[in-house]
Amino acid sequence: MKINEVEQQVGITKKNIRFYEQQGLLNPKRNMENGYRDYAEADVTELKKIKLLRKLSLPIEEIRKIQSGDLLLEDALQRQLIVLEREQINLQETSRLCHNLMEDRCKYPSLSPDAYLERMVEMEKEGTKFANVSKNDIIQKKRGSVMAAGIFILFMIFLIGVLIWGYLTDPIPLWIWGVFVFVPVAVIMAVIIALMQRIKEIEGGEEDVARKY
Repeated sequence: MKINEVEQQVGITKKNIRFYEQQGLLNPKRNMENGYRDYAEADVTELKKIKLLRKLSLPIEEIRKIQSGDLLLEDALQRQLIVLEREQINLQETSRLCHNLMEDRCKYPSLSPDAYLERMVEMEKEGTKFANVSKNDIIQKKRGSVMAAGIFILFMIFLIGVLIWGYLTDPIPLWIWGVFVFVPVAVIMAVIIALMQRIKEIEGGEEDVARKY
């Protein structure tokens, strides 16, 4: 069975199917004649199980443990219930705060945010979450990757500057100087390519289960 057929049967995008394969949740065999993945009925069933658990917001890592037998489905669901209950409390608290803002008949031009922000700080101390944690994680990962690559590239540029200064001060055969310069230039290109791949990897995870299934 081809991936297009699996996509239609299960209702999971091809991107997510490949993502689950990369994560080791699905291991279809390959057709020996053409090298393409050949999905069996067992793979379709496995994808449906993954779809079900992801729709219940179970993490990829926990699904992997369930598949390997390191975690019982019942234990994983019990743990997920606790997480969902906490999220429900967060939503209730956030809804209550929205209602309070409406009851206070707040208008944006005259809105005084200090009291509400102080209350939100207290609520966060008690466990309520307002921020989009997953989005912040992605931003932090991108920022860390860019900063690390930027520092390394700046060092390579500095090295190239030193080589240019050395050549102008004490000229050597141009081809030898070119070899020395080629190395940091090649490293810079490699770092840029690696950075682009890393950003693509960060952004290219699983498509949102609620919207894309």
